[in-house]
Amino acid sequence: MEKTVFDILNNANVNGHTEKVKTDYGKELTYLSWAWAWAEVKKRYPDANYEIEKFNGLPYVFDELTGYMVYTKVTIEGICHEMWLPVMNSNNKAMKATPYTYKTKNGDKTVEAATMFDINKAIMRCLTKNLAMFGLGLYIYAGEDIPEAEKTAEEEVQLKAMTEELKDLYIKAGGKNFEKWVADCKGISAETYPTMKAKLLKQINESMAKEKKA
Repeated sequence: MEKTVFDILNNANVNGHTEKVKTDYGKELTYLSWAWAWAEVKKRYPDANYEIEKFNGLPYVFDELTGYMVYTKVTIEGICHEMWLPVMNSNNKAMKATPYTYKTKNGDKTVEAATMFDINKAIMRCLTKNLAMFGLGLYIYAGEDIPEAEKTAEEEVQLKAMTEELKDLYIKAGGKNFEKWVADCKGISAETYPTMKAKLLKQINESMAKEKKA
């Protein structure tokens, strides 16, 4: 079956092109380089294009109470997705036309007034987020460490290792039909593995204890 745009971009590993920024409250935020993201899309889809939406000639919408919002639109292979992003500081707090303060457990914090540099940065981050809607780096927004394809391969390796270990323990415990036992246990997974292993180890220990008494 032919892979879709999403399949291809969602399986790209972007970890080597990200940077982490630590917030004032200790959390690390991961950002993907917009230049690399756009380059990788264009390599795969030369006809891809994006648009920065403008409002009365300005690349943002402004509201005195809530701040600034920017918008982008990306089209790949005839598929169009739109995205929006508020102009934020490094703590993900909305920036406005004038500075303001907010309370935290560590005292008051100040959010500086937005500049054109901040708006420009937000637009490029919005573009990167827009590309994630097509799959590129989407796993970052989901809080994952690796893309789906690599995660699946890693899970297969882990499943194989768990299966081999359980099979060895099953044989040591005197079992005769491993496949049926696995089916009765609802299959092997990261969730069932600890319980299955514990049962087999218990059986092995009980068997060894009986032999010592004999």
